Amino acid sequence: MRGRDIHESHRVSTPLELLFDLTFVVAIAAAASQLHHAAAEQHLAQGLVGFATTFFAIWWAWMTFTWFASAYDTDDATYRLLTMVQMVGVLVLAAGVPGAAQGDFTTITMGYVVMRAGLIALWARAALEHPERRRTCLRYAIGIAVVQALWVARLLLPASMGLASFVLLALVEIAIPIWAARAGHTPWHAHHIAERYGLFTIIVLGECVLGATNAVSSVIKATGWSWNVALVGFGSTSLILSLWWVYFLVPSGRALHEHRDRAFRWGYGHAAVFRSLAALGAFLEVVADQLQTPAVATGVDVRLPHPMSATYAISLVAVAVTVYLLSVWWMSAQVTRSQAGLKRIWVVGVLLPAAVVVAVWQGLPLPWAIPALTLAPLFVVLIIERGEVGRPERFAIR
Repeated sequence: MRGRDIHESHRVSTPLELLFDLTFVVAIAAAASQLHHAAAEQHLAQGLVGFATTFFAIWWAWMTFTWFASAYDTDDATYRLLTMVQMVGVLVLAAGVPGAAQGDFTTITMGYVVMRAGLIALWARAALEHPERRRTCLRYAIGIAVVQALWVARLLLPASMGLASFVLLALVEIAIPIWAARAGHTPWHAHHIAERYGLFTIIVLGECVLGATNAVSSVIKATGWSWNVALVGFGSTSLILSLWWVYFLVPSGRALHEHRDRAFRWGYGHAAVFRSLAALGAFLEVVADQLQTPAVATGVDVRLPHPMSATYAISLVAVAVTVYLLSVWWMSAQVTRSQAGLKRIWVVGVLLPAAVVVAVWQGLPLPWAIPALTLAPLFVVLIIERGEVGRPERFAIR
């Protein structure tokens, strides 16, 4: 475990890393499900707080292992076993997501303990076998161990201190890589890291696919096969595909390879990208709830415990799309520095969802609103794709 070559050719995700990612599907689905139920019952503020806390645990657990693996993946028996220990921790963490959404962090913390045990052992091994980065690896191992002990101690605090203590410890967690990097950066691989983040983006998009499928199913149950089914199906699919396209417009691998110093802002900026996509999946489920009523055009679904309007449902989706577009734009501007002068494109891209919400409020049928939302990411894709062909110098990495 002496560190991987940062210029290694054809560096791709390993089968073990793909299996590791698969364990997070359950955790993400659980977090999105809790947000869906809270939003449908119109306890949105409470649901967003619970979602933010649980998704931080999911995102941070994935990210810390991913950067370690990019630098020190040996794929030997010891490495595989300690990675599998972390997978067990992810499954325990996933089991604790429903409780965490209600303020009970016991199970999710225990899952974190299991994960951290495996990761600390890996960092300790790297410290022994990579003398050039021993201080860096020891800082990671010590920092993670200390903060994990604080997470366990947090369980003893009164509920009134729950949110404040969470925010404090989350900030300390985020500070650990910055502190450790002061002793020297680990030999992570730029194209490998970019691929790993892209794969996780696709995993989170899976929640959107589930929400879209349920939306189509809801229309079929409510009205049978009709034009509404085609509108919702086409709109949901085109929205997901265009959001995927927007993300992969960013040449993250090349930019990170040329400017490794931009990695922290790029990596941390993905927190908003991942959260907004996971939330979008949950909010598409809310739209599916609304579409279950025969009056899918407008009005209120009175069969729900907390009746909600079509405007409320589409507003949630529009906000998630807007946050996603803004976060991808910010992440792109940080890593490539090429689109800082193209703000007008992204401004139009985030104004279009607001226009769709106003249109629904004025009477646009909900099935029509979903394909209309696609115009926002589609506009960004068309302008940038055309610009890269016509004026590539504006899109060059700087």
